[in-house]
Amino acid sequence: MAEFSREWLERNFPCRQACPVHTEAGKYVALIAEGRYREAYAVARRPNPLASICGRICAAPCETVCRRGELDAPIAIRALKRFVTEKFGVESMIDFSVLTEIYGRRTDRHPERIAVIGSGPSGLSCAHDLAIMGYPVTIFEAASVAGGMLRLGVPEYRLPRALIQLEINAILSLGVELKTGARLGRDFSIASLRNDGYAAVFLGVGAMRSRDLTVPGVELDGVLRGIDYLLNANLGYKVEMGRRVIVIGGGNVALDVARTAARGGEQENLQRNLSIVQALDVARSAVRFGAREVTLCCLESESEMPAARDEVEEAMGEGIRFRHRVGPKRFLGTGGSVTGVEFLAVSRVFDETGRFAPQFVERSEIAVAADTVIMAIGQTGDLSFLQPEDGIETRGGRIVVDTATLATTARGVYAGGDAAFGPRIAISAVADGKLAAKSIDELLRGRPRPETEMTVEIDLHGRYERDLDFEGIPRQKPPMRPTSRRVGFAEVEECFGEREARLEGKRCLHCWTNTVFEESVEAGTECILCGGCQDVCPEDCIEIVPAAQIRDLPPAALVIAPVLVEGRNEGWIILKDEQVCLRCGLWAARCPAGTITMQSFAHKEEDRGRG
Repeated sequence: MAEFSREWLERNFPCRQACPVHTEAGKYVALIAEGRYREAYAVARRPNPLASICGRICAAPCETVCRRGELDAPIAIRALKRFVTEKFGVESMIDFSVLTEIYGRRTDRHPERIAVIGSGPSGLSCAHDLAIMGYPVTIFEAASVAGGMLRLGVPEYRLPRALIQLEINAILSLGVELKTGARLGRDFSIASLRNDGYAAVFLGVGAMRSRDLTVPGVELDGVLRGIDYLLNANLGYKVEMGRRVIVIGGGNVALDVARTAARGGEQENLQRNLSIVQALDVARSAVRFGAREVTLCCLESESEMPAARDEVEEAMGEGIRFRHRVGPKRFLGTGGSVTGVEFLAVSRVFDETGRFAPQFVERSEIAVAADTVIMAIGQTGDLSFLQPEDGIETRGGRIVVDTATLATTARGVYAGGDAAFGPRIAISAVADGKLAAKSIDELLRGRPRPETEMTVEIDLHGRYERDLDFEGIPRQKPPMRPTSRRVGFAEVEECFGEREARLEGKRCLHCWTNTVFEESVEAGTECILCGGCQDVCPEDCIEIVPAAQIRDLPPAALVIAPVLVEGRNEGWIILKDEQVCLRCGLWAARCPAGTITMQSFAHKEEDRGRG
């Protein structure tokens, strides 16, 4: 077996590298293609305690780097995760039995109690991993319900509340205690937690405060903050809106606000007290009779908007209007209430270096009427709960942490998620919770946890079997609820069917599988320089060159008959372009000498002992 660097192997597996929790996305995608759904769920769930949630709302950084996207379109990795979680995740009601297969039974039991502040994705992830390690954990949540911004910020049409509760229940089933309505700084403090015997604290308090605009009229009634609006709408509180709503902002939160307002978000409290049929009738009536006209206004052009393109298109389909390249100059009002917004045209949003530096066109004012204006231009943290005696340093509204451990400047106190790094995607917060759990364990045990070891598994047959029609399969799109039925809290995106999921899985290029060149005199696999691999390669990504032309060899290069002549290498070298290679396996099948093999690698946990 050839020797390869871990860095080279992982570089060739971009979806795993891009995932903050290092999910081997390609592996579960390939298992889905084979119909091995239970194994696929295990691969998706093992590194991610919120796999079912991520199957619906993950920003999918893995898809951004998916090499299939260079061919036509990236694999629908997030939608495929939802496919397997619906079969074996918490929503399937059999998650607990599968989890025993994934993690085994806990053997460690530790006496140290851990406090987790906040029940968002970072807090839930931290509590989950600490409980798996054997620690008694208590989650303290300021709101009346658990879930953090998953519950209070993400609209229900994207993430059902029942699913969030099922994910939380699975974590609580590990022995985790949950206390809601318990606010740090009001009901308890860092000092009181220490006095109560908690050995470590994780702060996952999020960034729950909206950024304000500093323009005249911001104090008028009817001018709302985006996060405040979502919190009230998602808790079922009535928000008086009027018919004409302007949302200011160009990010995903602004779209969530706009789409929630268009649905009549403040009606959800009523809808939850009705049957599902009655609720849908109420919402349909509101849409039919033009109860809401929502316009999203942003500085950016359509192509410059930071919001996900799919979300923008869905919003357009739902009747949300857009005004691009405008910025608010002032809010207009009468009798203390907002009546509209005066905008200026934007000449540019970014400067020559790409830095955010908007410029406005003088004397380009235009007034737009509104009954309600919602500002959704970003979030920041509220760290007023911290006291000087806590010894926790902050900077720019964020908690200062050691990025390698997430330790704050106070011993035994860790922080992650939006509170430490500002608003980020949910899976990054999950990764923070996992890192903090690991760091807390190492602090309390006084030694590091066993590291993950990598081994390389070889296809001993020297042949790589896969369907050769994978190049021609177009990206499968998950089914969407018809626009006419996107009312109330009904989910917009639906789940792949089995046929579509397996087709989409077949599109994967299997980046964790590498074409390896190995010569062995003993095994009779010496390259004969026949050039067959070059002839059969569909992407022309292989090259045979004189050794004298190459200085630094890539790990997978094969040096054929090297001879040192006057300080130079003579002979031939086979090179390949890993970024272009489709892993079709034709080289290995074509090679008459058996010099070329397809080798896959897998990550395996190997307990090397403590210390």
